[in-house]
Amino acid sequence: MQDVPTLVAQAREGRPRAVARLISLVEGASGQLREVMAALAPLAGNAYVVGLTGSPGVGKSTSTSALVTAYRRRGRRVGVLAVDPSSPFSGGALLGDRVRMSDHASDPGVYIRSMATRGHLGGLAWAAPQAIRVLDAAGCDVILVETVGVGQSEVEIASQADTSVVLLAPGMGDGIQAAKAGILEIGDVYVVNKADRDGADSTARELNHMLGLGESRAPGDWRPPIVKTVASREEGIDELVEALEKHRAWMEERGVLAERRRARASHEVETIAVTTLRERIGDLHGDRRLSALADRIVAGELDPYRAADELVAGLTER
Repeated sequence: MQDVPTLVAQAREGRPRAVARLISLVEGASGQLREVMAALAPLAGNAYVVGLTGSPGVGKSTSTSALVTAYRRRGRRVGVLAVDPSSPFSGGALLGDRVRMSDHASDPGVYIRSMATRGHLGGLAWAAPQAIRVLDAAGCDVILVETVGVGQSEVEIASQADTSVVLLAPGMGDGIQAAKAGILEIGDVYVVNKADRDGADSTARELNHMLGLGESRAPGDWRPPIVKTVASREEGIDELVEALEKHRAWMEERGVLAERRRARASHEVETIAVTTLRERIGDLHGDRRLSALADRIVAGELDPYRAADELVAGLTER
């Protein structure tokens, strides 16, 4: 058993081992998870969460590393959650992002953690919301969440980040067409990375056209900017940070930031409640009540929906 109050106090002091242990408790769905979340609740809520998403190969890891450098120049403490594909052998993260961000490994103002998706769709690990809370409570000013890069289904980051950044790159086929079915609807800031390549201006123009289709914004509404970068040389990164800060200021001024965070908390509570119910239902396999309901359905005495209602009612009474 871990001494949770001590771990939380050490994490607040910026000790990376304490932060690592808290996130490990989260990832492992430890029996102490509720104690951890209760201890962190009054300490979190200050960090600015930026999600970076896009198809594989657009330069998400390089862009994340460049953003870390830019924010550190501004004196911000930065946390990075790099969600990697799961190893088919161990189930763990492949750790590629930590290799690419090794330049920041010795910086005490930066904490980098790779998390495995473990088969979870949507580009995020299931434990990401709680891990974000750990980094927030540990004093990170900015938390960068880099998703796994799964293409059109990678839209879950929009429900976890304050600002969602969508990255594209020229010369990767029809990138706009590949993204428009899902990713183009979630971005607050769009980045055309690898802008030194041929076709970058064309990609930016096509993206601008796509964003304008069916656009119905009221005066004062946020219009997502398009920023061109060469992350490998840190070109355009200051402009990207400026766009992020403008979006944050716009959200704070109009109450959008608080609204997004309430929606995020609501989604998290709903997910935990559904998971709890699913676990309870899983415990019922072979239970007499479930078998009895199944017998009544087969006999035509009960339809599946009424049976489900009775089952849920019985679970919530427990």
